[in-house]
Formats: sequence, C-alpha cells, structure tokens
Amino acid sequence: MWLLDKFLTKVIRHGQLIVTDHDGKEYTYGPGGEYRPEVGGRPGPVRIRLTNRKAANHIVRYPQLGAGEAFMWGWLEVEEPHDIRDMILLVTMNAKRKGGASLKPKGPVRKALQKTVAKLDGINLRGSARKNAEHTYNLTRQLYERFLDEDRQYTMAYYRGDDPASTSLEQAQMDKKAHLAAKMYLRRPEDNGGKRMKVLDIGCGWGGFALYLSQMYDCEVLGVALAPDQVAFCKERAKEAGVGDKVKFALMDYRDVEAEEGGRFDRISSVGLLEHVGTIHYPQFFEHTNRLLKPDGVMVSHCCGRAGAPGFTDAWTRKYIFPGGYIPALSELVTQSERYKWQVMDVEAMRYHYSWTLEEWYKRTVMHRAEIVEMYDEEFYRMWLFYLAGAEQSFRNGNMVNWQLQYVKDREAIPMTREYIEEESARLRERGVVPEWRFAEGLREAAE
Repeated sequence: MWLLDKFLTKVIRHGQLIVTDHDGKEYTYGPGGEYRPEVGGRPGPVRIRLTNRKAANHIVRYPQLGAGEAFMWGWLEVEEPHDIRDMILLVTMNAKRKGGASLKPKGPVRKALQKTVAKLDGINLRGSARKNAEHTYNLTRQLYERFLDEDRQYTMAYYRGDDPASTSLEQAQMDKKAHLAAKMYLRRPEDNGGKRMKVLDIGCGWGGFALYLSQMYDCEVLGVALAPDQVAFCKERAKEAGVGDKVKFALMDYRDVEAEEGGRFDRISSVGLLEHVGTIHYPQFFEHTNRLLKPDGVMVSHCCGRAGAPGFTDAWTRKYIFPGGYIPALSELVTQSERYKWQVMDVEAMRYHYSWTLEEWYKRTVMHRAEIVEMYDEEFYRMWLFYLAGAEQSFRNGNMVNWQLQYVKDREAIPMTREYIEEESARLRERGVVPEWRFAEGLREAAE
C-alpha cells in the first residue's frame, strides 16, 4: 500500500478520496471541504474499499491494467452514493491539475518497450483485423441496444448547444450525422444530372449512417464491416426499409473493395474506422481509398484523436476493449495522406463532445445493470463500466478529441468557402429526428 499511498498523497489536492485497505486501515487524501468536482462528477468525499490484500500492489505493479482489473475482479469497491466513474473523474481531474501525474511507466526503456508492444498490436492483417472487429462489435445485439441511441451510433454524438445536458443522445447523434453528411457535399439525383451518387461507407457499424445518407440524398451506398452480426443487422434494416437494392452491406475488409479505372465512388465516409486500422497500415488505407474515389470525389473521416503528439494505446484498452486499436494524432493522418496525393480541405477538432456521449452511455449501462449481468456476468459489467468511465475521462480531463477531416483529390470538388457546411447541416437538421418506428417509412418516402 505504501507506493499507492505515496502516489495518491502527491496527486489528490482537490476534493477528497478515502481508501480503506483490506485490513481495515483507512487512508485519507485531499482537503475535502467545499470542493465540487468539475462537470460530470458528484461531490466528494469518494470512498473506496480494497477487498483483497493483493489489490494495492496490483494497481501499482501494473499501472495500465491494475486499477481496471481490480475493479473488474471485485478487489476495488466504490461505496455509495459514488461509483467508479466518480473515482476516475476525481483522480484524473487532480492528475490534470498536477500536470499529468500518473502511474504510467517511466524511464526511456520502459516507455520504449510499451510503444513497441503497442505498435506490434497495431498490425492488423486481414485475419487479425476481422478477429479484432469481432472481439469488439460481435457482442450480443442486446448489449448495444441497452446503452446506444435508437440508431446504434457507436461514435461521438454532436452536442451543439451551450448546455449539452439539455440535449438528448438521440438528438445529438442525429446532429452528428447531419454535420458529417454536410461535409461530404452530396447531391440528390435531380441536382446531379439525374444520376444517383455512389457512396462507400467504410466501417459501417449498424448501418445508421448509410441509411441516413440514402434517406437524405437518394444515393447508392455500399457499407462494409468485419463483424458478422453487424452486417447481418444492417441487411435486415435495409430490407425492412425497402432500400436493399440501393443500400447494400458486405462482410468485407475495405482493402478487398475492388477499384476500377477512374474510381468507383463519388464519396467515401469512414466513421470510427481509422482507430482500428493501425498506423502501419495508414499508407495502405490512403492508397486504396484514393484509387476507389473518383477524381472529383470527397472523402470524410471521423475518428478519435490525440490533441498532441503521437502516443500509444494503453494496455488495458488493448487487452479488453479494442485489440489492435490506436487513436492517431493529427500529424499522423495528414502526413500519411499527403504521400498518396490527398489534399486536406477541412479539419475540425471536436472537443468534449465524446465525454458527454460517454457519460450518457455510462448512465444507460447502469440503468440496465441487471439485464447486462444476466447476458454476461458481473465481471463483464464492471469491465464495461470501467471502459466507459475511463474513456470519458480521457476526453474530459485528458488530451483526446475527435478529428473530422475532409479529403479531396481536386480542390475544385468543393465550394471555395465552408459556409456550405453550416447551411447544409442546418437544412438536414430542419428535417428533424426520425423516430425508429418511422425510419423505414421515411426511407421509402425518399426512394419514391
């Protein structure tokens, strides 16, 4: 306990954390008083109990795995009225004010080793890429139904107002789709010489964005993903909506989408995809998508990102949540795309939006605890809570953002100023949220 005690004594300078060790001895950190945590947390003191004699040593010995595993295994309990989210936000907020103090590995050798392991984990050949996708996205449909919005958007929602808490997750996700679609600069057939635009949606998830584009622009969409249940669900949605002939989905690696002379697609979207590609495969991604896109086409990418320099994925996330995953710095995305003749026309850093999204996912997960435990078990439920709370803090107290980048092959592909983005986004938003029970009806109306 002495090393954990040393760390917490150094870090907790605001609020209060009270730790009861397995032997009943109590340790208090921080001044307490009138302190209230930053947005998202509840007032302290936060009390935790270490129920296993190995807990404190495990947390310190394995700095990137220890706390998450201790919580998963029941070695670390957070006493009511607080929960693991309150504890994580309290500690990370203090670490942020302290200048980033953490239990991460120190010293050039240990850091180099961590980066090497992370780089190796990011090698996503076709076989491993499919295995990694299935690990994350082939969990039961019922799990994702419990915490995502009705359209199953498993990426950042877009909170437009000054008070994100007043915006529903469903509205924020619809606004995200409008914002992304506007950047794609799509045209309906009547504005495109009678021709439907062809769109490739790489990493299509549960099909919501592909179906949204079809509804709003009457375009043809091919969505590709690597998780069998996701693709099966997408096909079911397209069939139910009566647009299976225009919106198609395939269980396919994007690298296997065939190119043709002059490009096949007018537009390409990748939402939440680049985090799973791996930096070693960025050249392949940008080279292949360049061949797939027509000369006057537009590609829009939305992904989690680092606001600072390149880094590496922590061991806990690689092991339990996103094997093979890596969140890129802007420099990595731009440098690699330039090598394959892409021109970056628009870059937007989406700050804090994902922290609000993750907070809502966390709350919905807690609401459905009994059902999730029945589907899996208590350890899985705790793992999922720790993942959501840990991810939230990285976007709230860390340096994580979301990048939205617009790429073209020819600068004439888009208007000279970006007013068109706001104008089109506003037009799409005016159409309002389409409730799930009306989604198929709306798609049919757009097709007629």
